Amino acid sequence: MSEHLLAYDREHVWHPYTSMTDPTPVRMVTGASGVRLRLDDGTELVDGMSSWWAAIHGYGRPELDAAVRSVDLAHVMFGGLTNAPAVRLAERLVSLAPAGLERVFLADSGSVSVEVALKMALQWQRGRGRPERRRMLTVRGGYHGDTFGCMSVCDPDGGMHSMWAGLLPEQVFAPRPPAPGGDVEGWAADFRRLAAEHRDEVAAVIVEPVLQGAGGMWVYDPACLRVMREVTDEHGFLLVLDEIATGFGRTGELWAADHAGVVPDVMCVGKALSGGYLTLAAAMCTDEVARGISDSDSGVLMHGPTFMGNALACTVALASLDLLVTDGGGWAAQVARVGARLTAGLAGLPGVRTLGAVGVVQLDHPVDVVKATQAAAEEGVWLRPFRDLVYTMPPYVATDADVDQICRAVARAAEVG
Repeated sequence: MSEHLLAYDREHVWHPYTSMTDPTPVRMVTGASGVRLRLDDGTELVDGMSSWWAAIHGYGRPELDAAVRSVDLAHVMFGGLTNAPAVRLAERLVSLAPAGLERVFLADSGSVSVEVALKMALQWQRGRGRPERRRMLTVRGGYHGDTFGCMSVCDPDGGMHSMWAGLLPEQVFAPRPPAPGGDVEGWAADFRRLAAEHRDEVAAVIVEPVLQGAGGMWVYDPACLRVMREVTDEHGFLLVLDEIATGFGRTGELWAADHAGVVPDVMCVGKALSGGYLTLAAAMCTDEVARGISDSDSGVLMHGPTFMGNALACTVALASLDLLVTDGGGWAAQVARVGARLTAGLAGLPGVRTLGAVGVVQLDHPVDVVKATQAAAEEGVWLRPFRDLVYTMPPYVATDADVDQICRAVARAAEVG
């Protein structure tokens, strides 16, 4: 059966960033438990990717399984109707988010939440009588998703979307922020100059706080976020923080923005929100932003996904957040332990950088994804390198032995890749 399915998959099923006519190999997963994936041949692999950073609690968690089984109402349209799990999730998110983010738009994917955030900024400017402010100011090295609005604020050269140049909205790009301890003052001067130059056309600044994800896994100095907050206040922009990859503890703080003590006007969350069980995201904003949108010509936020407020997804998200804050914040100790183990285990490898439960090795050449993936699998670990990077974002529940095994696999993948 697996041979048949894999053959059909190869001929008919598209995978992310993969050729349909010459696809790279895939492996058939038949089950998962804890931090391990079980393949059709009985092999088990420690998941060093948390299913693209989402499965922070691992797999087969009884609490999350029970939440899924408890649902009496899986979905109902959110237009004109509501449901208790969606309302309770909004309440929980407001209680956890930085103070002031009290309005919640529930979306069905991270990319959609970013699209909504961009639309919020544009409509807010229209509500303030500044419809000419239609561009976004962002930084190089960033990544925000694959839909068209999202692609426009990704790094125009290294963000995987350069082929769409000329079709996407043309945004304003500042230099990539410096690493911790770098020349923040020099970068800040450039950023302030660019913001002033485009002050009459920029609606918002949008960035991933402190850790940039698929644009290159760059860690930057939190002081840069404080500069961005000052600039947005000075010029009447909104500050939009994309916490889809960084939120819910991944960087060592509940929100990456907490490293800088910065509160955004709009914040996007996703990925780990449901513990990796179901697709779910949200765009949160302040009351001021919501009121400004209401003052725009439409009077309403012009967006409404079919699966917005999905009751099943919201139920499991509530259970996931319960797990996250067990014992008054169990995630913090978990992430600190995993992070310390990654720092020790990856020491000495080229281009190493770590932050929270994130470990990155940067090579001096593009990685051979097939060879590197196979090398990691031979060490009993699932990794998915890209560009010139071999990296890991383990589930928070990974044991010290699991993290040590992941580190050995990263080293092996970097060696052969």
